[in-house]
Amino acid sequence: MAEETNPLEALLVEELKDLYSAENQIIKALPKMAKAATHAELRAAFEEHLAQTRGHVARLDEIAAELEVSSLKGKKCRGMEGIIEEGKERIDELEDEMLDAGLIEAAQKVEHYEIAGYGTARAHARLLGLSKVAKLLQQTLDEEGKTDKKLTELAENVVNRDALQGA
Repeated sequence: MAEETNPLEALLVEELKDLYSAENQIIKALPKMAKAATHAELRAAFEEHLAQTRGHVARLDEIAAELEVSSLKGKKCRGMEGIIEEGKERIDELEDEMLDAGLIEAAQKVEHYEIAGYGTARAHARLLGLSKVAKLLQQTLDEEGKTDKKLTELAENVVNRDALQGA
């Protein structure tokens, strides 16, 4: 793969670089989100996802080694940069129960962006016959999906109800 003669392989590597940048931006943002959260369950979910995100970066490094790509560094994920900026705006604009609802909104945008990226990369890896890479990408995709579901449950069962009562 080091020669990257196949355009789909080259695209896959670019997708992986984008995801690598996105995950590293998330690692920097999650502690701020956890600190801003007022609900203990939401704070714990952010802290848990931080540890998981570090694992996603390690998995991407494993994929790079499998593909014989020297590094996934060097690309800036502009999409994630914008989504994280929106999350920072929520922290600055909202208070109390509304802040937690806004944090979940921002976090789910992050998750959906990642799900789209990992799903696309996995599909390309499968098409290229890179079964080990596809399996590793699927693991991350599964974890992102579980996080999104957990955020939805927190929003529907706790945070949004509190926001409605506090409004």
